[in-house]
Amino acid sequence: MSQDTVIGIIGGHGWMGQSLGTALLERNVVPADQLVVSSRSGKGEAYRDWPKVRCVKDNRELAALADVIVLSVRPQDLGSIDIEAGDNLVISLLAMASSQEISNKVGSNRVVRAMPNAAAEIRRAYFPWHASQQVSEADKQLVQALLESCGTARELPTERDLDYLTALSGAGPAYPALLAQSMLEHAKSMGLPHDIALEAVMQTLVGGSLLLEKIGTDPGDMVERLISYNGTTAKGLQTMIDGGIHQAIHRGLDAAHRAARGSR
Repeated sequence: MSQDTVIGIIGGHGWMGQSLGTALLERNVVPADQLVVSSRSGKGEAYRDWPKVRCVKDNRELAALADVIVLSVRPQDLGSIDIEAGDNLVISLLAMASSQEISNKVGSNRVVRAMPNAAAEIRRAYFPWHASQQVSEADKQLVQALLESCGTARELPTERDLDYLTALSGAGPAYPALLAQSMLEHAKSMGLPHDIALEAVMQTLVGGSLLLEKIGTDPGDMVERLISYNGTTAKGLQTMIDGGIHQAIHRGLDAAHRAARGSR
């Protein structure tokens, strides 16, 4: 990345725009004087930790100042974005908006679609992205550096892959939260106090996930190994499998994928 490249974030007041902006500064990817943030709230309390960052309310002003424009707004707000990006690199963090739709809206053919998740806030996001044909190798290196400030960034071969990962990894804590909710409800129905039940559920899910990540084994291998022990866990796992847990998860992912694709 050029030493004088200016990064502009449209939607810097939102959770993702703020997460990305603060990560770029904390990890010294971009100096404060090369970061511009636009938000309807302007220089409010949201920027009290960014004293040297230029904050504007006008997106057109941001587009004129920035070399790279990051769109970090809700999909339903895309229609209200009024900028002319010219030939600048544009990184879209919007779900359900294709590269072509983004290009048509902002006027640039150099478009990268990326899909964050809420773990960006703790720098543990999985950040898949896909670049249009007009995006250069230098652009791609810059995109990788920007996005991996929030976790793991991965270029994808097709935009179709990004649509699917919008449904899968873009969900962030949603699917683990659903499992945690179900486990918590069952624990409380068995008479455990709420605080103990919650502690047990969270430590089981978080600790188990970290262990699975550390040992690097295939999740299916872990399930088969635990079933082969034929103990209490095996009884629980086999009952869940027989009850159709895989099919329910697949149906949920299919529904989310359809929504991510929109009319495409």
